[in-house]
Amino acid sequence: MFSMVKSVGIFGIDTYMIQIEADVSGGLPSFDIVGLPDTAVKESRDRVRAAIKNSGFKFPAGRITVNLAPADKKKEGAIYDLPIMLSILLASEQIRINEADCAYLGELSLDGNVRPINGLLAMSITAKQSGIKNLFVPSDNAAEGAVIEGINVYGISHVKELLSHLNDSAKLTPAKHKGDAAAPNFEMLDFSDVKGQIAAKKALEVAAAGGHNILLIGPPGAGKSMLAKRLPTILPEMTFEESIETTKIHSVAGIIDKNHPIVSVRPFRSPHHTISAAGLTGGGTVPKPGEISLAHNGVLFLDELPEFRRDAMEALRGPLEDGVVTVSRVSGTVTYPSSITLVAAMNPCPCGFYGHPTKQCTCTANMVHKYLSRISGPMLDRLDLHVEVPPVDYKSLSNTAKCETSAEIRARVNRARDIQNRRYAGTGVTCNARLTPALLRKFCVMTDDAAAYLSRSFDELGLSARAYDRILKVARTIADLEGSEKIEKQHIFAAIRFRSLDRKYWGE
Repeated sequence: MFSMVKSVGIFGIDTYMIQIEADVSGGLPSFDIVGLPDTAVKESRDRVRAAIKNSGFKFPAGRITVNLAPADKKKEGAIYDLPIMLSILLASEQIRINEADCAYLGELSLDGNVRPINGLLAMSITAKQSGIKNLFVPSDNAAEGAVIEGINVYGISHVKELLSHLNDSAKLTPAKHKGDAAAPNFEMLDFSDVKGQIAAKKALEVAAAGGHNILLIGPPGAGKSMLAKRLPTILPEMTFEESIETTKIHSVAGIIDKNHPIVSVRPFRSPHHTISAAGLTGGGTVPKPGEISLAHNGVLFLDELPEFRRDAMEALRGPLEDGVVTVSRVSGTVTYPSSITLVAAMNPCPCGFYGHPTKQCTCTANMVHKYLSRISGPMLDRLDLHVEVPPVDYKSLSNTAKCETSAEIRARVNRARDIQNRRYAGTGVTCNARLTPALLRKFCVMTDDAAAYLSRSFDELGLSARAYDRILKVARTIADLEGSEKIEKQHIFAAIRFRSLDRKYWGE
């Protein structure tokens, strides 16, 4: 007998509908799975055989062929265990399924329990778009799938629950989206804790308002990491579309909290400097998302930037420019989104005290040059803001006056982002840092004084074309924070100041 049930396949974050076809016929006992299965899919034979027997059914004695269609796409993972089992039971006429608008996903244990899977949110979206009305998934994934409206998501913990539902003896209830997103844990992180560092705080405010990348340079203990970790507290709240995009990536990576199945707080990722290029961009036989993509719509913090491997740092260049990461493997090519705010921090030299006002640097000039040269020119060019974080004196540390809170800064950032959202409505651009060349010419209109000042500075400082564009974008953000429609001279001046620090260190 022949049977067919529906499921959903996934490669990277790209999903597609799959038909699980089973044929049970006479002949010598055999169990074959075809349709480009990987090792995990092939091992489904043993899991499905044991689950069928331990769930009170009879495993067919005969020739069993299971086809995963379309046959030209690579299938990976154990997510097809449940539909394979159902297709065999259907083909051997041990059960009946009347609903044609159902799809099934889940890994089976040997006793018939259904284990959680990765990437369910993306698969739920595809199932809905393909006309599926009922999606049966592991109970631990049900809340994640229920985020998508317009499709009934049923959570099952054992195959007997599903079979009881299908034969109408015990109906399941669709999962409900709780809507209780994880609250930001900002109580212990606030800009009011940071003493002094007025310029660095202002730079981070500009970075948050425009989505700009930023480099913090300063001696040990100046507060670089402290400032970076507080950047998420002033970023604008995520939109629902951004939450879905980010959740899809985290779901594929398997780092979703089942109690809070949708990511509503902008990610903050801080990988160690020993990470490889593949760890940043993504990798594996079937590429999984790397740190750049896991930070999508949030912050990627690289502390001690010169200590990162050169190939890892250079792997950032394309994603920072394009907003996507493309990973190619023999099994296929996967593109992950990577719209991030990069925050990099570094010491000015190996000992950390080059240029310190009171402490003596113990490095030779050659050591300083070698250390700084680990950061390439093209990489520096992609960092919109270069900010010095000087040591904090005792007077600032002991000052008991109340500093500006994250909530106050965030209010200004939100106002600036609202201006940008209205300005770029319908263009696909979300912030000033993502402006295309055409939109840059249209929206970054300068006064005559501002244009003249930028022209002089361009020649005197020897700026590159990329630096010119980024200065305009930063100036546009500074103008938005001040509520100015046109970019004025003081906005250009401030933007250039934020990019001139490389002359102090890399220019010597």
